[in-house]
Amino acid sequence: MPAPDPLDFIDISSRLSDEERLIQDTVSSFVANELLPDVPEWFEEARLPREVANGLGGIGVLGMHLEGYGCAGSSATSYGLACLELEAGDSGLRSFMSVQGSLAMFAIWRYGSEAQKEQWLPRMARGEAVGCFGLTEPDAGSDPGSMRTRARRDGDDWVLNGQKMWITNGSMADVAVVWAKTDEGVRGFLVPRGTQGFSTQDIHNKLSLRASVTSELLLDDCRLPGDALLSDAGGLGAPLSCLDEARYGIVWGAIGAARSCYEAAREYAMTREQFGQPIGGFQLTQAKLADMAVEVNRGLLLALHLGRLKDENRLRPEQVSLGKLANVNAALNVARQARTVLGANGITLEYPVIRHMNNLESVLTYEGTADIHALVVGGSVTGMQAFRATAKRSG
Repeated sequence: MPAPDPLDFIDISSRLSDEERLIQDTVSSFVANELLPDVPEWFEEARLPREVANGLGGIGVLGMHLEGYGCAGSSATSYGLACLELEAGDSGLRSFMSVQGSLAMFAIWRYGSEAQKEQWLPRMARGEAVGCFGLTEPDAGSDPGSMRTRARRDGDDWVLNGQKMWITNGSMADVAVVWAKTDEGVRGFLVPRGTQGFSTQDIHNKLSLRASVTSELLLDDCRLPGDALLSDAGGLGAPLSCLDEARYGIVWGAIGAARSCYEAAREYAMTREQFGQPIGGFQLTQAKLADMAVEVNRGLLLALHLGRLKDENRLRPEQVSLGKLANVNAALNVARQARTVLGANGITLEYPVIRHMNNLESVLTYEGTADIHALVVGGSVTGMQAFRATAKRSG
């Protein structure tokens, strides 16, 4: 039997269908040829060109797991593989895809009217229109139920007031999905760019996710017609269901970043010589590479298993939390070990490692912090919800 492939040590690719491998190869080639040459510059300059949306729309990955309205209707596993390859390029690329497809488009697809779907989804699938998802606020992160943004009825209209923070794609977006408290509970609204009373402001000085647009959304007596309401979304469960879609993609994406770091460290160890031989021949370096190979392969197996469960409609939110918790932690460990293999070269943008390491610090705490996901898993295995009980006692 042939020796294991160092980059696919336990032959996980053999568990993919021909269609899944084709999708993975297509996205991988697009990232390598069209995006990766410019990613270090985008990271250094803290920008993401609008043209990226058109490119991703052109290969059909925006909203690819949705049915109809110009979306591909791909499997959850295929969507995960696309996330894997995009985040192997940069977390900002996968974040754009996740927010566009699994937050903004999914919210419209799942909770919007037929007119809203027809108006936005085909254009968003092509990358001609960009969406963002406004849930997080300055004082409401892990506890979105404490949001202060409010929407009140005024005749047939709605008037929104509030502030959203840390919104990916915010200033790029042609439409924002904004969640607000109403007298009827939490509701979702579509806020098009240019609506009076709606503005955005980019967040600068980030040292992580720099190749990504992060913004603040400001709503000051923002008046919307009645048909801006996502009529089928009632209660906090609606935005949380969208977050579950995006978190699932992170389970895959984080391992893409880890794989990139492992590949960079392995290649470097095979060519960098010290004491008269490649450093890959030293025991400590081999131990680090072995640890990285274990984490990448184990994380990919977990992602694939959760993907199969999702394709069978058997994936629970608690299992998504376990996947995000495990794979983001694993990816951070791989990035940090890879950084030590590269030595001083590991802190430059000539190699992807420090860029991934910095990005993963954001991935660790967005779409649910590691602490919250640990409590979700802990609550599931014990039957006792720790953070809810604490909130009740302190209230």
